[in-house]
Amino acid sequence: MAEVAAAPGAGASIEDNRRQVLYWRLLARLFDHDEQATLESASLAVVEDIGLPPALLDPQISVDSIVQRHPDLAGEFDGLMVPEPDGADGKGDGRDRAAEVRRAALVSKVLLNVFATGSGTVTAEQLSRWQSDAGWLERALGCEVGGLRGGNGRSGPGAAGTGASPTGGGGRYTIPDLSNLLPAIGPELGALEGDLVKRMHLREVLADPRLAARLTPSMSLIEQLLRDKNNLSGVALANAKALIRRFVDEVADVLRTQVEKATVGTLDRSIPPKRVYRNLDLDRTIWKNLTNWDPEEERLYVDRLYYRHTTRKTTPQRLIVVVDQSGSMVDSMVNCTILASIFAGLPKVDVHLLAYDTQALDLTPWVQDPFETLLRTQLGGGTDGTVAMALAQPKIAEPRNTVVVWISDFYEWRSEELFQSMAAIHRSGVKFIPVGSVTSSGRGSVNPWFRDRFKDLGTPVISGHIRKLVHELKNFLT
Repeated sequence: MAEVAAAPGAGASIEDNRRQVLYWRLLARLFDHDEQATLESASLAVVEDIGLPPALLDPQISVDSIVQRHPDLAGEFDGLMVPEPDGADGKGDGRDRAAEVRRAALVSKVLLNVFATGSGTVTAEQLSRWQSDAGWLERALGCEVGGLRGGNGRSGPGAAGTGASPTGGGGRYTIPDLSNLLPAIGPELGALEGDLVKRMHLREVLADPRLAARLTPSMSLIEQLLRDKNNLSGVALANAKALIRRFVDEVADVLRTQVEKATVGTLDRSIPPKRVYRNLDLDRTIWKNLTNWDPEEERLYVDRLYYRHTTRKTTPQRLIVVVDQSGSMVDSMVNCTILASIFAGLPKVDVHLLAYDTQALDLTPWVQDPFETLLRTQLGGGTDGTVAMALAQPKIAEPRNTVVVWISDFYEWRSEELFQSMAAIHRSGVKFIPVGSVTSSGRGSVNPWFRDRFKDLGTPVISGHIRKLVHELKNFLT
């Protein structure tokens, strides 16, 4: 295989063959952990010839280490896998083959470090290194670090697609446009990270402050900590709580920014605007006083100042969040607990939080503190939404001013009975929002039986990114 890839074919340039060697080596290492001597030696020759460090081929060396030793490479990894506009390099046929070889070497490094996770026990240092390399992959794809793995990061410009096609005009070779694949890549990265966490002796790591300090909080790690919290004590429990607290604070900062972008309430023009400088409508003031312009003095005389209305009409709203805390909904439980605490901090929003599996738990007394709320959850078990409905219904005092958000995969024990209760509160005037998943990656499944009936009811299931739920809630609460 190596000889075929390395030997110049008919019409193929040296650069084309070099690029093939690098990608054949990548495939060989991904699917077979044993080195292929011919491919390794050929790849080493290519990398050295184009002026890149040989350490780039060592999967045991992190991208961070490469960049620390060769700072000039950091910029090359950013946006590395984002398609370029056709003809951007200005070559005759639109191809810069030497640049393609260099790009192939860098892409191979990122992909191999992230997707070749091996087997056996994982140390805290190895997990930390993988998380760092996954961050470099996200940057290479044009996303912010954590934007694909469920860390609630936001996609960068490259994540939305650049308009470049897989094959540009004039036979130009370009990087395939991966923007449509990003929703699928995120869950896979999350699954890889989850597997690494499971292979790590987490309790032993948490009991050692030095090792625990190496851990970077992520959704996969938080899930394991929440599942195992009752088996931890002493130093291990303290370190686990510190990691959960860090993750909660980081996610809350991102979600709070999204919520605060909302305009709460419509302008109340019956109340005169406050005549303070920050409310001054400068454009309107100039426009209304243009008749007072003195061309000789080139001066505008202002007879009246105009101010913006800032007072908004708001009605007290009640938000009831019901979250399925069964094993398949951990991501949603974490995100919605944090989201509920943020909305609880808004004026005139009365938030209630319920969690359930086969039993229901009213977490409202702790809704202001998502950290304490999560520590009281018991993840796992079966699913019986009727017990949660029994807790939720008495909380509906004014249906027209109430929104019920129900987060679940809706694989229920008493499906018909639960759906009829949901339909009844919807008909009473409650804004009912069924949510199939509230994850950062958008991954999740919903019982087709419920999905069809919610659609017929006029309340289609929201599934996907947590920002969709934020948008729906803002629309109701304004």
